[in-house]
Amino acid sequence: MKVKITETAFRDAHQSLLATRMRTRDMVPIIEEMDKVGYHAIEAWGGATFDTCIRFLNEDPWERLRILKENFTETPLQMLLRGQNLLGYKHYADDIVTKFVEKSYENGIDIFRIFDAMNDIRNMQQSIKVAKEQGAHVQGTISYTISPVHTIDKFVEFAKELEALECDSIAIKDMAGLITPSVVFELVTRLKEETDLLVNLHSHCTSGMTPISYYAACQAGVDILDTAISPIAWGTSQPPTESIVASLQGTEFDTGLDLKALNQIKKYFETLREKYEGYIDPISERIDTDVLMYQIPGGMLSNLISQLKQQNALDRYQDVLEEMPRVRKDMGYPPLVTPTSQIVGIQAVMNVINGERYKIVSNEVKDYMKGFYGRAPAPINEEIAQKIIGDEERITCRPADLIEPEYENFKKEGEELGIIKKEEDVLTLAMLPPVAKQFLKGDLEEEPFPEVHIGGSGDDDLSAIPTEYSVEVDGDIFDVKIMPTGYMQIGQGSNGNVGPIPGALTASMQGMVLKIKVNTGDKVQKGTVVAVLEAMKMENDIYAEEEGIVEQIFVEEGDTVNAGDNLMLIKPLDE
Repeated sequence: MKVKITETAFRDAHQSLLATRMRTRDMVPIIEEMDKVGYHAIEAWGGATFDTCIRFLNEDPWERLRILKENFTETPLQMLLRGQNLLGYKHYADDIVTKFVEKSYENGIDIFRIFDAMNDIRNMQQSIKVAKEQGAHVQGTISYTISPVHTIDKFVEFAKELEALECDSIAIKDMAGLITPSVVFELVTRLKEETDLLVNLHSHCTSGMTPISYYAACQAGVDILDTAISPIAWGTSQPPTESIVASLQGTEFDTGLDLKALNQIKKYFETLREKYEGYIDPISERIDTDVLMYQIPGGMLSNLISQLKQQNALDRYQDVLEEMPRVRKDMGYPPLVTPTSQIVGIQAVMNVINGERYKIVSNEVKDYMKGFYGRAPAPINEEIAQKIIGDEERITCRPADLIEPEYENFKKEGEELGIIKKEEDVLTLAMLPPVAKQFLKGDLEEEPFPEVHIGGSGDDDLSAIPTEYSVEVDGDIFDVKIMPTGYMQIGQGSNGNVGPIPGALTASMQGMVLKIKVNTGDKVQKGTVVAVLEAMKMENDIYAEEEGIVEQIFVEEGDTVNAGDNLMLIKPLDE
């Protein structure tokens, strides 16, 4: 039985290894060659690409999709959609989900890979229904994970529910590379026997055993495998396309793909990899069998490293890895995939860097505990839940049933701000409001590459600064290249962050000021939420530490702050 190949270079591969930073202009030159290969599909949109386009690259993700569709004339385009979360980090109203799926199809998506982080089918129903109405291929997805409550029987049962919703295929989404050859053989065999759907295996190489599992899947009758062209394969990415194609040649599973054609694509991506080298972290590139204990997905691992760097806490990496399984158990063993991977991972970071478990809790963790992300696979830790949400009400219904229609509100807000030029802009605003407002206003600039070359193209004001040196150590000469890892703003103006101010309320971590909830002169009680900080893509309430009067506010909404920066001065009433 011929096995089909889905190429992940334009989505998951660079999300896993290059922090999702590949620009559209670097994709276009190789599309003609990729389109000739005979791939089953090109995974090119969804996941973190939407966020990264507007947050860092100053690119319209919808325009990217249209450009890709115009150039891929033979090969279907596939996206990864997070069910009711779409491409954001919370649940959206059904009218937003409907519009988003319709526009994604209209702009070029042929295959919708739809999943829910909790494997709660209620959170997938609307997006599946709308995608089917468009005439798209819908791939219902099992978020594969290992825990005391996740079994093959339950995964097969879930697949049957997806088949009942008229999905066209099933994906086993093994985001952490945990699936063993014996388990994948049994799971694929059961899926082929007990459903009539095509079966697609998606995994990452983090644990090192994925290529073996891929072959076991072939022996069990898998229809489609996800791979990445070799320069951006291995590590937390997928197995190399060329290696899988070569290993199946001459067998009943032969993909029929031409290794010479793939080699031309490989050469292009080798050059591209050099361009993006500054984004590649060695930790993400290598095999790490610790994943078998910590179960951290590929894309999450590279983002976790990036986030710890932002918080100047990379030395606590091992502590965070050890904390993560404890947080996951507390939360009822959710599979670690966006958004639950961020919710669990960032809570683990907060627990570690603040020195006390659950001292600071993101709003997303609070919502998770209340049931707003769906049913947890296992009961949550009641002691922890009490600490986080106390006796606040929890829900048992489909979370989206409680969300009022949102599209017209976002449309009105965007039009009042003068930032809406097309329907897609309303959806961009709905996905990521704080960042989208800046992007749609044109206030964001493309993030520079984390590397400065001598005598560059003239695009970089720092091009005259030498960055390559010869260093002598004990008689040996080493060529050293200096690459910036961050940017320092000198003279921060009037926001008060020129040094610590006694008694000021300060930021506990690096992030963006999302909301200021008080004005100068307001009286606040101890525990009042005075601001909201978006840190590591999660919202964190900032509380007044004592009763008092807001005397001075040092920041504005949209400002980026570092840990320890002054936010506001609240004068105690007894002074």
